[in-house]
Amino acid sequence: MTQAVQTVFTDQTITEALIAPVMTGGLSATLQNCDLTGLDLTDGELSGWRFERCTLSGAKFNGAQLEMACFEGCRAAGAGFVGATLTEAQINGGDFSNCSFAGATLAAAQISNCKMTGADFTEARMIGLEMSDVLLALAMLPRAGFRNMTLTRIDFGEADLRASDFRHTEFEECSLRGANLADCRFEMADLRGADLGGVRLSDARLFKGAIISKWQAANLLSQLGLQVI
Repeated sequence: MTQAVQTVFTDQTITEALIAPVMTGGLSATLQNCDLTGLDLTDGELSGWRFERCTLSGAKFNGAQLEMACFEGCRAAGAGFVGATLTEAQINGGDFSNCSFAGATLAAAQISNCKMTGADFTEARMIGLEMSDVLLALAMLPRAGFRNMTLTRIDFGEADLRASDFRHTEFEECSLRGANLADCRFEMADLRGADLGGVRLSDARLFKGAIISKWQAANLLSQLGLQVI
């Protein structure tokens, strides 16, 4: 069987002229320690590509095909992935703060050990997404689908989670402190491993059908001056 040709770029500033022949030729590429700052790769065919410790700040991957692509330890603040296809992609480590994944497909993708403060996931499709050790403070995740997921060490502090689906979701060392949880669904969600700081007793109805700890219940009741012993 003929193996796909692999193009490797190392320690280079990547330009459109340099990368275009690789994309149009349907070739696979690995980029290591490369600078793609502000590069426009809109609608590019980048499936299976690897970006290792690259600078992607402000780069545009909007509408790009990134199936099974891998981003390892990249600095990508402000990059755009609007409408991109990231099925089975891996994002491990690095800084993706203020990136836009609006309308992107993240089915069966893996996101771990990275910073995504202020990232926009509006209308992103996340079926089968695996997520752990991710900072999503101030992120935009309205109507996000987290149903049946296990979320490990995810910080949703002050994130916009309006109308998101957390049914049957398990929270392990997560934070929902200050998040907008209006109209969220938590039926059968296990919230015992979540920081619910800032939630008022008047908001308790949001967690109808969810599992919480005695300590969390006592914290809510303390707002009425009651003590649970």
